[in-house]
Amino acid sequence: MWWFQQGLSFLPVVLVVWSAASFVFSYITAVILHHVDPLVPYISDMGTTPPERCLFGIMLNISAFLGMATMYVRYKQVEALNPERSRILRLNKIGLTLGLMSCFGLCIIANFQKCILYYIHVVGACLTFGVGAIYMLVQTILSYLMQPELHSKDIFWIRLTVSLWCWSSIVSMFVSSVVLYSGLYGTNLVQKLHWDPQEKGYTAHIISTVSEWSLAFSFLSFFLTYVRDFQKISLRTAVSLHGQTLHNRPLSFVTEEQALLVAGSI
Repeated sequence: MWWFQQGLSFLPVVLVVWSAASFVFSYITAVILHHVDPLVPYISDMGTTPPERCLFGIMLNISAFLGMATMYVRYKQVEALNPERSRILRLNKIGLTLGLMSCFGLCIIANFQKCILYYIHVVGACLTFGVGAIYMLVQTILSYLMQPELHSKDIFWIRLTVSLWCWSSIVSMFVSSVVLYSGLYGTNLVQKLHWDPQEKGYTAHIISTVSEWSLAFSFLSFFLTYVRDFQKISLRTAVSLHGQTLHNRPLSFVTEEQALLVAGSI
C-alpha cells in the first residue's frame, strides 16, 4: 500500500497541491497576457483580470472546501484521541471554529476582487490569514499538549517553526503595506498592477508581495504536517433508513400524527 492510500493522508496533500496549482496557473496566465509583472506580483493581482480571474476564483473556492474537510478531520482525530481531556477538547472546538472562519475568508478573497470591492477583499484576507494564523497557533498548542504521549516532539517543533514563519510574514507584510499605502508614494496604488523598479515605493512593494507569498506557502507547509497524522484515521458515514420503501411516510411520523389526533379529540 502506498503512503497516500493509508487513512486520509491524501486529503492534506490534495489541498496543498491544488492550492499551489491555483497560484501557479493564475500567475502563468496573467504573466503571459501581460496583466501583471513577472517579478513577484500580489497574489490578489492574479485574480483581478479575466480570464485568470475566473480560474483563480474557481480553484480557490475548491481549496476552501478542501481546507474545511481537512480541518474537520483534524478536529475529529484530536477529539477521538483525547475523550477525557476537557482542556484539549475545548481548544479543539476553538480551532475548528477558527479554521472554518479562515476558509470562509478564502471564499471571500476568491469572489470579491481587490480592484472592484477592495474593503470586502481586505476583510476576506484578514479572515484567511489573520484568523488562519491563530488557527495554526491553536493547533501548535494542541500538538504541545499531546506530546509525547500521542506523537513525538518533532512534530510540535516543526509546527511551531512554521507558525513563527507565518507570523513573521504577517508582520513583514503589514509593516511594508502600511508604509506603501501611507500616501508617501502616491494615491490609488490599490489599482496599480505594473511597477517600475525606478519608482518610489518599489522596495516597499516588493517586500510586501514577497511577504504575502511567504505567508501563503507557510500555510501550505503547515497542512503538510498533517499527512503523517492522517495516515492513522478514517471516517465512515452511517446510513439510517426510516422506512423500507420511498412510497409512504416513515412509520414514526404516522404514529406521532395519530397520537396528536387522538389527543386533540379528547
